[in-house]
Amino acid sequence: MNDNEKPDKTRRNLVVATSAVGAAVGLGAAVPFVASMWPSERARAAGAPVEVDLSRIAPGELAVIEWRGKPVWVIRRTPEMLASLKAAEARLSDPRSKASEQPKYAENEYRSAKPDVMVMEGVCTHLGCSPQLKGADAKGEMGGDWVGGFYCPCHGSKFDLAGRVFRGAPAPTNLKVPPYTFVSDSKLVIGEDEKTKGV
Repeated sequence: MNDNEKPDKTRRNLVVATSAVGAAVGLGAAVPFVASMWPSERARAAGAPVEVDLSRIAPGELAVIEWRGKPVWVIRRTPEMLASLKAAEARLSDPRSKASEQPKYAENEYRSAKPDVMVMEGVCTHLGCSPQLKGADAKGEMGGDWVGGFYCPCHGSKFDLAGRVFRGAPAPTNLKVPPYTFVSDSKLVIGEDEKTKGV
């Protein structure tokens, strides 16, 4: 065997080393790509349906869930809270929610699929601020006829515990009700109902 026919070990080692480095770089590039195909927490909050465990929300308590970058309120309304809806009706701009946005199953006095569970976007329909929950005990601050609801500190809009706006407020419509569905007595999914499934 002459010098030209001898295997070049340096060249073979270089090819093997280059292949190994190329494979590692390829794998390193593929991992972020594959990981990018899995929805992140942020992507889920931005648009994917969000499950809510109602058993973790006490009666009268407000839970704030992020969905599509907005706060969505879930309240388990007490009998007293439900009674306040009737008491506020005469002072509301749109008590029947005819000019407001809600799914068909929320076109009722409670603006909900079940009277005791309120699901609502916590975004004022005036300029997009987030109103605050104020109980019936805030009469001194909110006025003598206050029976409980939401107050927007930005420009003073008031809403009852069904998100219906009081007359004279800058907010033009009631708070928006997002699509949602009950998957069991203690669980609901925000962002999905019969109309939006599979969309």
